[in-house]
Amino acid sequence: MPGFDAFQLLWIAGSVFTAFVVRGMSGFGAGMIAVPLLAFVIPLQMAVPLCSLLVFVLFVILMIRDRREIVWEELRLLLPPTIIGTIAGLWLFAVLDNRMLVLMLGSFLVLYSVYMLAVSALGLPQLRCSQRWALPVGFTGAFFDTLFGGGGGTLVVIYINARGIGRAGFRATVAALWFAEMVARIGGYAWAGFYDRGILLLFVLLLPLMWIATIVGEKLGNRVNSETFSRLLALMLLASGASLLLK
Repeated sequence: MPGFDAFQLLWIAGSVFTAFVVRGMSGFGAGMIAVPLLAFVIPLQMAVPLCSLLVFVLFVILMIRDRREIVWEELRLLLPPTIIGTIAGLWLFAVLDNRMLVLMLGSFLVLYSVYMLAVSALGLPQLRCSQRWALPVGFTGAFFDTLFGGGGGTLVVIYINARGIGRAGFRATVAALWFAEMVARIGGYAWAGFYDRGILLLFVLLLPLMWIATIVGEKLGNRVNSETFSRLLALMLLASGASLLLK
């Protein structure tokens, strides 16, 4: 493929496969895994828009499948700040250079992975929160998602879980919210000129790999203890973040 050598293509394929295996196991986190790995061989201004397209296709299917389970009251509260956060993230994404974005991503991943390990080690109790948190959570989650292609959505996961919403409603509401966020993000990336023929061709070629990885991840997820998986994910993110900071 023009613009990519064999090593880059293999690394990109391996990164996407790993990320969507994780996503299949956990239900989220594809962008958090894929983007740091992709950043080793391509600029973040290419990695984030590419990963966003792949995740968007997945959310289209999930939203259609689970639309009857959406908790509309929570979605209405989260959607406006999510769109505003996306717009703010798009502006910063367009004006920062690649090195600054890599340093920000590395720092974010290290801090978040340390938090995950601390929660696991300390065995903190289940949080509960009111709907007043929808505004800061929606804005901050979308802002970081737009900058780094993932990670910020974890705040939304924590919020929805802390609201005590059941598994079906949780899954459907998160998918619907992230679908709307993806529409805004991809539109912004396209308007800013981050999509070219090479990225779109790479996206098409990676779609089958994404589906295979998702299926593999769902099967593996039924065999791995959730606590063990959380620790492994945290260690993987810590290694990725530290590597980016030292890059």
